[in-house]
Amino acid sequence: MKPLIQSLKDRILIADGAMGTLLYSYGVDRCFEELNLSHPKEVLKVHRDYIEAGADIIQTNTYGANYEKLSRYGLEDSVKEINTAAARLAKKAAGDHTYVAGTIGGIRAIKQNIPLEEIKRSFREQLYCLLLEGVDGILLETYYDFEELTTVLKIAKRETDLPVIAQVSLHETGVLQNGMNVKDALHQLEMLGADVVGINCRMGPYHMVSSLEEVPIPKGAFLSVYPNASLPNYEEGRFYYSAEPEYFGDISNELREQGARIIGGCCGTTPEHIRAVSKKLKSRVPVTEKIVKTKKSVQLSSQPLKEKLLHHKVKEKKTVIVELDPPKHLDTDLFFKGAQALKEEGIDALTLADNPLASPRVSNDAIGTMIKERYDLTPLVHITCRDRNLIGLQSHLMGLHTLGIHNILAITGDPAKIGDFPGAASVYDLSSLELIELIKQNNEGISFSGKSLRQKTQFSVGAAFNPNFRHLDASVKRLERKITAGADYFISQPVFGVEELFQVYEATKHLDTPIFIGIMPLLSSRNAEFLHHEVPGIKVPEETRKRMKDAGTDPVHTRAVGMEIAKELLDTALRLFNGIYLITPFVRYDMSIELLQHMKGKAGTEKEVPYGQRII
Repeated sequence: MKPLIQSLKDRILIADGAMGTLLYSYGVDRCFEELNLSHPKEVLKVHRDYIEAGADIIQTNTYGANYEKLSRYGLEDSVKEINTAAARLAKKAAGDHTYVAGTIGGIRAIKQNIPLEEIKRSFREQLYCLLLEGVDGILLETYYDFEELTTVLKIAKRETDLPVIAQVSLHETGVLQNGMNVKDALHQLEMLGADVVGINCRMGPYHMVSSLEEVPIPKGAFLSVYPNASLPNYEEGRFYYSAEPEYFGDISNELREQGARIIGGCCGTTPEHIRAVSKKLKSRVPVTEKIVKTKKSVQLSSQPLKEKLLHHKVKEKKTVIVELDPPKHLDTDLFFKGAQALKEEGIDALTLADNPLASPRVSNDAIGTMIKERYDLTPLVHITCRDRNLIGLQSHLMGLHTLGIHNILAITGDPAKIGDFPGAASVYDLSSLELIELIKQNNEGISFSGKSLRQKTQFSVGAAFNPNFRHLDASVKRLERKITAGADYFISQPVFGVEELFQVYEATKHLDTPIFIGIMPLLSSRNAEFLHHEVPGIKVPEETRKRMKDAGTDPVHTRAVGMEIAKELLDTALRLFNGIYLITPFVRYDMSIELLQHMKGKAGTEKEVPYGQRII
């Protein structure tokens, strides 16, 4: 049998189809890679069925046989055993007449925020297992994250002379998740040394043809394509694919006409699909020339902003934002009275939480739109990862941009189980870091899928900062990761001690990214104890709690002591930070107004103290 690359020079090779789809259809819904150890006969049968159907290349059952995925099943210590068994099963089925590609799948399949160093370690572990078993090539498949694919491709080319097939996956026709044109991506992979470049998964053959129409036939590599059978159907709790093998076979000739030399199948395909492809293509010669279609580029537009974004404003002057929670009911009169009063005091923005403590409130985007239109007051809308899946988050961002809301805070959100609806599910498709990255991608005019939004959003992206961690340096390291992700400024949890304010300043003074430091007046000793002991992420120093306890129980007196503490904190915060974040307790906006008026009386005096991260 010729080496794989030699065979590709003068013929089209038929690859196999899905492994997991077949096993799933047999009623197996578990870690498919573990079946190499527990059910080797079933895995061997799938390989042989594809070979009997006409496959020239089969792939090892190792797509997700990496540390990251296997750890979800408690199998992280079985990486070597699973990969080794998979390669041996594939080689046993292949004999001397079929090529075996050692498969390594992408880990950042849904833009997971997994560090590259971890990806490199995991990739090497899997790669060495497959190479030791004498596979005929390496197949890198289902890579949505282009950085991940280029990283592992470089490793593979350093570690082996075997041919490497590098395949991207697309959410949208002709474009990667990062907005790169598939033509440019495949060319880059070719330049990095990939012997075969191509596309697999997510799309059916029709959209694969459309994507390849823009791709010229590579001069130094070959093209591959592994479409899904179709888009998946969902019925009675199970996914299935309805595309008929005959249709799949017919359209495979169109893939050949686009220059593909390796044609196989991904999700939903079966030996019958591959049999249909084999019948159509076994006697056909490869295409060496084609007419490349050039699709019209979309021009991105951006609308001029009527207001200065918060992260610009806070770098220039003292800037004050005030939080006023949307109501938990439909009586909004008090809220709007508070919003109007705070506007009259000259605040820079009203910050609106997104169902804090997982309790439903009037939606903050609706309230934000109303205060913007009624009072010409800038809304700062929080967005949590808890309540919306990826589709909902992308749609929500598009909606906020359309409403003219440009200042947002990206946060993880409190888990649903702590709120009023404990039976509700927390979504968390994205982490707050990934949400920041998504928003910044939208600012480039690119949706999560890579599709053009036709306009650039203009979001000023805030991120949360919790200075109340036991180890402040760990919290600051997380800030630095959020800055790398694209955070423009930070809003902190409330700080309740002057000493703690200085600690925060010292820990963050090396950062150029502005911080809005949180100040929240206490109402009573009971309020202080509740916040300290029961609210996640908040710590009230012992000295502050003692002062509130010594204030007694008279509400007028305890309020006065709480305000006295808040003013002391505010005086110090004004010396150290340009951004002030006043948190209004229980819609008591009169307390925030009193603090604002206190600030006006202190205006200018903060320059007398030799501290200041942003202005001294």
